[in-house]
Amino acid sequence: MSRESAVPRAPEKPSRTETVAALRPRYQADLARGTERFFEPRRTDCPWCGSTRLVRRLRAKDRYQSKPGHFRLDRCRDCRHVFQNPRLNDDGLEFYYRDFYDGMGEIELGNVFSGRDTVYRRRAMFQEPSAEHPKTWLDVGTGHGHFPEVARIVFPGTRFDGLDFTAGVELAERTGRIDRAIRGSFPELAEERLAGSYDVVSMFHYLEHSTDPRAELRAARRALRPGGHLLIEVPDPECWFGRLFGRFWLPWLQPQHLHFVPVANLREELTALGFTVTDEQHRGPSDTVDLLGAVWLALNAIAPPDDAPSLAKPPGRLRWLLRCAILLAGVPALVVATTLDRLLLKPLAGFGKMSNAYRVVARCDASFRSGPR
Repeated sequence: MSRESAVPRAPEKPSRTETVAALRPRYQADLARGTERFFEPRRTDCPWCGSTRLVRRLRAKDRYQSKPGHFRLDRCRDCRHVFQNPRLNDDGLEFYYRDFYDGMGEIELGNVFSGRDTVYRRRAMFQEPSAEHPKTWLDVGTGHGHFPEVARIVFPGTRFDGLDFTAGVELAERTGRIDRAIRGSFPELAEERLAGSYDVVSMFHYLEHSTDPRAELRAARRALRPGGHLLIEVPDPECWFGRLFGRFWLPWLQPQHLHFVPVANLREELTALGFTVTDEQHRGPSDTVDLLGAVWLALNAIAPPDDAPSLAKPPGRLRWLLRCAILLAGVPALVVATTLDRLLLKPLAGFGKMSNAYRVVARCDASFRSGPR
């Protein structure tokens, strides 16, 4: 026996086609019961201010995984809060998140997030270099822990914990990206296990996924020590491109994004909870891919869907060729959109409402005493 043949080979990973085929029976069993059961009753009032002056903002489909269903965003005329209405319930969240951040989508999303070291480094540098480095940091919605992995280069003596609903947070601990994995609901865990434990709590593109953003802010207040800092970054629902591109604006991300909080609302809520907002940024957090995202979503809307477990059967050869032809024809438009994003829109990100996201830094001035609102 040769030396090569004596070494056991790692089992080959199944192909994407095999993975989709294996997942299809579960998806079809879920869909056989209809998608209506995935939604709560439609609200007639704003979840942020209680106003009944609501107007439809947009109606969209899932252009990311091609899962069936229609999703509506409403806007409050009084406080300008934008929210999914009717909102996904727990079963709906499980169905539409399945294989997006983990499972079948784990590698693809991991590749996207792992190539953003410069962005993560800038997020971590929220304070003056002369300030005392935080000893403990909780990254809420950490996913696979790519941000803490980079942030610990900026703060090598800081202990980074990560919190998330998915199994990705446990992977982050196994790979050493975080020091401790915490899996579960932040509002529930903050009440007892995490109270007063952290110098910094970060929520980067997390609040928009939450079913109750106010509860998440109260949880952050409980988890922070007096003098600690809360870092929040979210899509800006008042961005002009959200109006211009409608359902083809990438940050709407339906059906995963449930709430879009205008910065004035967030500042007011943080102040009510005993925070002092020390910084508000619009230019830096803006990920200028608005045109590219709009073209990509439009192409996905035109082209037949790629094979996915939510489809009753794989697309035929003709539909596959048609999809390839449409995407190939769209390459010049994607190149032009990318060029315009970088050369034209990126320099304008700090003006008016051109930024597609904003970042707020708030200091916790005292121990938490306020009850829920």
